[in-house]
Amino acid sequence: MPRRTSGAARRRRPQRHKDVLHEHLTRDFRCAGCRLDVSVDAPGTGHRNHCPHCLVSLHVDARVPGDRAAGCRGRMEALSVSARSDGEWMLIHRCLACGELSANRIAGDDNPLALVRLVLRPLSAASASCRALLAS
Repeated sequence: MPRRTSGAARRRRPQRHKDVLHEHLTRDFRCAGCRLDVSVDAPGTGHRNHCPHCLVSLHVDARVPGDRAAGCRGRMEALSVSARSDGEWMLIHRCLACGELSANRIAGDDNPLALVRLVLRPLSAASASCRALLAS
């Protein structure tokens, strides 16, 4: 049988504030797609909002990048890549929960192979390549 102790001896110390124990969580997030730990710091952008490996994002920003005001919190898949007039590439994401589309800047450490796959995706579809051949 376990020993019984007096009431004074059973008092526990107060728990430390959670930020002390889990400080790394404020700087990292776990990807919803590939489950890798991703640092929030990204070269070329002020607010990382997608995984640099698989390009999956979460629907957390409502109107302004970094506001984290969206109530959906759904998973966002990268649909395609768009190029701005200044040559910068933008990822087009679609939320799988609510269907909203958003454009996000690519970061300097994004997987180049994943980006090229998105760029070439329309050409890999049989119907798209047939239409392109017939149009020329």
